[in-house]
Amino acid sequence: RQAVAERIAAERGLTIIPPFDDDRIIAGQGTVGLEIVEDRPDVAAVLVPIGGGGLAAGVAVAVKALRPSCRVIGVEPELAADARDSLARGEIVRWSAADVSRTIADGTRTQALGHRPYAHLRAHLDAVVTVSEAHIADAVRLGAVRSRLVVEPSGALTIAALVHQADALGLATLGGPVVAVVSGGNVDPQAYRSYLEAPALD
Repeated sequence: RQAVAERIAAERGLTIIPPFDDDRIIAGQGTVGLEIVEDRPDVAAVLVPIGGGGLAAGVAVAVKALRPSCRVIGVEPELAADARDSLARGEIVRWSAADVSRTIADGTRTQALGHRPYAHLRAHLDAVVTVSEAHIADAVRLGAVRSRLVVEPSGALTIAALVHQADALGLATLGGPVVAVVSGGNVDPQAYRSYLEAPALD
């Protein structure tokens, strides 16, 4: 994608707006964290999807600046868990395009975190959890059934973690509200139908 964007920009004299590895993008995404704390000053945990890391970085910086005690937890697919690996190793880990393309959460198919987001996540993120493809699909369905939201798989990552990993994350013991950032509704209609028609998971 990057190579194609650069070629088109060069041919047409256009400027590329980076999707995540840019200070201004991260700051803009941080307004999500700002609004969360303004609306719920007592927030105990925030779950945020991770792709290239811009959204997660912005949210983590803003939330930690305003409410340091709040846990900020990144969520990514098991099949595209480069952020988990990067934070565990202490350096940016790159996954192959073939590997990350396996997840239905296409917004997280970036092969590696951006350098700027990585630095912020390393400093401010409390944990990263991964969710299975089955749980992601179930979370898309739950968004529709329980909240009447059209949620893309990448945006449903946090729902998947909230529903299927709440006990493991100890969310019920935090003593305050837990916020799941649901980011986007760009989903293929046919795929969306298949998620809605799938049986509910326990």
